[in-house]
Amino acid sequence: MKAVVFEKPGQIEVTRVADPTPGASDAILKVEACGICGTDLHLLEGDISSARYPVVPGHEFCGEVVAVGRGVANVKVGDFVAVDPNLPDGTCRFCRMGRTNLCENYSALGVTLNGAAAELVRVPSHVAFTLPSDLPRPWGTLVEPLSCAVHGFDQIGVRLADRYLIYGAGTMGLMLAQLARHAGSAGVDMVDKNPARFELAKRLAADRIADSANQFERPEGWDVVIDATGAVPAIEDGLRRVRRGGTFLVFGVASGEARVKFSPFDVYRDEIRIIGSMAVLNSFERALALVVRGVIDSEAMISHRFALDDYQKAIDTFKSGLGLKIQVAPSAPAAVESRLRAEAAAG
Repeated sequence: MKAVVFEKPGQIEVTRVADPTPGASDAILKVEACGICGTDLHLLEGDISSARYPVVPGHEFCGEVVAVGRGVANVKVGDFVAVDPNLPDGTCRFCRMGRTNLCENYSALGVTLNGAAAELVRVPSHVAFTLPSDLPRPWGTLVEPLSCAVHGFDQIGVRLADRYLIYGAGTMGLMLAQLARHAGSAGVDMVDKNPARFELAKRLAADRIADSANQFERPEGWDVVIDATGAVPAIEDGLRRVRRGGTFLVFGVASGEARVKFSPFDVYRDEIRIIGSMAVLNSFERALALVVRGVIDSEAMISHRFALDDYQKAIDTFKSGLGLKIQVAPSAPAAVESRLRAEAAAG
């Protein structure tokens, strides 16, 4: 089959690799679409210490089941599914505490195991979740990023009529803003340096958006401030905007070397909560329900769709900041799909 391979940091190949075959508890998917996110860039740049090269990237994806192992009961050939790519070991102390997203031996499709920037992908069947047949198929890729945003809201501890300030009007910032609106916020303000994003942000969720929070009249600050950029200047500015007793959520992914200056006295005096949000924790199925319910505008979230051969163009478009969710859309050759279906039917 054809697949994108990160041979090593900085090196992308679109090449032929062996077709995956299912183990007893696995499913093989014909990939419908695969989203690109910041994690893929960190992986490409060698910034993820747990990554294993060479690796097929792609952890935001959906596809049709074309083969299953003999022990699989939760999905069947022909099902269309979204996949939670996170694979904690289930045995470390954090897993035993129920904090599986902090697993000491964390593994993930598209990072430590081959992912879905390919025509076919093998997944453990227990992380595959069936989607409704009437849901537009490309929307299935949005369940994984939305599940990260849902976990972020779990971390905040949502209250009705809170006022939000969100830095970043990219895919994740807009998802967070739509969730805030759905959760009964009293107002959602956004900051982004790209004026081209303002119109869509206002249409989807933002009451106000500007290139600086200085343009908003709110001297008392916001109940919840979220950074969805990972940029040090945004984080430093946002920490100054939290009202007394409010919450600051570090959601965007900064580099491991990034350092932020803030006043610990202000945090102490004003009892500001600073909290992080790492990946997904018991939030995938809830995110799926929100996509199905139409809580986010899925059509608006997907701005570009590239062929697998154009993966480098997809990465370049993502880096440019011109789009929102960038997808690659592989399609398994008919011969491969037929063979897998025949093998599944045979036993």
